[in-house]
Amino acid sequence: MKVALVHEWLTTLGGSERVVWAFHRLFPEAPVFTSVHRKDLLPLEFHELDVRPSFLQRIPGATRHYQKLLPLMPLAFEQFDLSEYDVVLSSHHACAKGVITSPETLHISYVHTPMRYAWDLFHPYQQSMSPLMRPVAAMLLSQMRQWDVLSANRVDHFLANSKEVAKRIEKHYRRPAHVIHPPIDTGLYTRSDEVGEHYLVVSRFVPYKRVDLAIEAANRLGVPLKVIGAGPLESELRKLATSKNITFMGHLTDEQVRQEMARCRALLFCSFEDFGLVPIEVQAAGRPVIAYGSGGALETVIDGVTGVFFREQTVDSLCQAIRRFETLAFEPATIQRHARNFDFEAFSEQLLAFVTQAHHARGLGEVLSPSEVARG
Repeated sequence: MKVALVHEWLTTLGGSERVVWAFHRLFPEAPVFTSVHRKDLLPLEFHELDVRPSFLQRIPGATRHYQKLLPLMPLAFEQFDLSEYDVVLSSHHACAKGVITSPETLHISYVHTPMRYAWDLFHPYQQSMSPLMRPVAAMLLSQMRQWDVLSANRVDHFLANSKEVAKRIEKHYRRPAHVIHPPIDTGLYTRSDEVGEHYLVVSRFVPYKRVDLAIEAANRLGVPLKVIGAGPLESELRKLATSKNITFMGHLTDEQVRQEMARCRALLFCSFEDFGLVPIEVQAAGRPVIAYGSGGALETVIDGVTGVFFREQTVDSLCQAIRRFETLAFEPATIQRHARNFDFEAFSEQLLAFVTQAHHARGLGEVLSPSEVARG
């Protein structure tokens, strides 16, 4: 079984790139086809990948401003000749699923989300732009939506990283999807004997992450809070933090972040996420999560066992959840066992079984739904 991997762009290390790394661990000989590649910005282990960028790589400045090349990305992915491969496994959140494969090739697309700025975030995206640019962006994104739906017909099976994303695939593409949660390396996380009384935030400082809720709650309750991260809202968030118990720690190394996760009383996770890896990472270190009870958090946190939920994105709701949390007891070993459900090994086992069964069924000429493939 000759496999090719397809990914949007390899320019930084994020959740989708970690999934590609998991693909590579399963299929180490598979090349990775992508729009643009910045080897210097990726961890050393990524240097062993056989990366094959598109013609966009040759455009001056493309590896820094690749998102401005969105109108060219459908063409870029359609130019890849994948006819020699038995299986194409795409990692999709923008245009990667749009590759053209031969009738004999099985194409499985692992979807992090359908293109959010063209679909469910279209109107907020429009409002963030200048009035002069809105008509141009609206026209472009209308064309992208049409191409997005059309190219969905090129995919044989969809996999989704969460039930939330599976619902979007059904809504936008009218196709079913089987859920396989993305992985973390739980072996990197250990419990600490030095657990403090402070809460923790680990986040980029951008609006939808709602770090402001955690800061406002810490201000109101007087509880200690450590905030790890950086981003465009940093100055605004620092001004919001009137309590002396709030500490901004800036950008830390991965190892330092893992240490802080193991030492916190609990993580405050205030954003709506398609899935969200940070809550699982904290649980892998044996610590509970106070999470906004929506989206992917509903699939990763067990209320009353590995954390608690707050139901509205408001300071009042978060404060109520913190008060409730402080009346409960949590067992670190139980939390860690739950986190291991999202380990690389669990992910790899599910993905390999799905790919193998789908490839076998295709060889027999069977047309199966994703759920039928998953059942074997």
